[in-house]
Amino acid sequence: MSTAGFLARGAIPAMWIAWVLYWLVAARNVKQTRWREPFGANALHGVPLALCFLLLTFPRWLPRVLTARLVPPGPALPRLGTLLVAAGLLFAVWARLHLGRNWSGRVEVKTGHELVRDGPYRWVRHPIYSGMLLALAGTACAIAEWRGVIAFACAVVGVLLRIRAEETQMRRLFPEYDEYRRRSWALIPPVF
Repeated sequence: MSTAGFLARGAIPAMWIAWVLYWLVAARNVKQTRWREPFGANALHGVPLALCFLLLTFPRWLPRVLTARLVPPGPALPRLGTLLVAAGLLFAVWARLHLGRNWSGRVEVKTGHELVRDGPYRWVRHPIYSGMLLALAGTACAIAEWRGVIAFACAVVGVLLRIRAEETQMRRLFPEYDEYRRRSWALIPPVF
């Protein structure tokens, strides 16, 4: 297997698996939930994220048009993609460490919920999503197939819908949230 093939088929999935395992372990030490978004609202942003996962994880189930390459094979895109995945996942872990016990896998309000504004939260209100989107962009770049582009687009839609739901709750919970919004970016400084 070429170096490019190893990166796209070996290193990148290994990084994602390690990240998921870390996430599962870290999820065990969170505050109790005080309020949880209803199932239907959760599905609104969950479905695009599930589609992203399916597109990237099960290429054999997809029609050939989605697994068609965008560019000829070569080592540059898998190398670049691997760096983006590593950077994105590390950024998400850094953000998760700063969020601490306030983290949740759904839109939730925790008992004793705190507004975290240190670490990456100093600049970006949703740095876990920033990191995940960077890692997904890297994954799409490395595989260089239409399914990667569509998966990334699905992830962006899901994340934007989830941000809207989270920010609605944060504005209700924290009077100072509007000031925090004025001093920070949602995902990507200075773009959004």
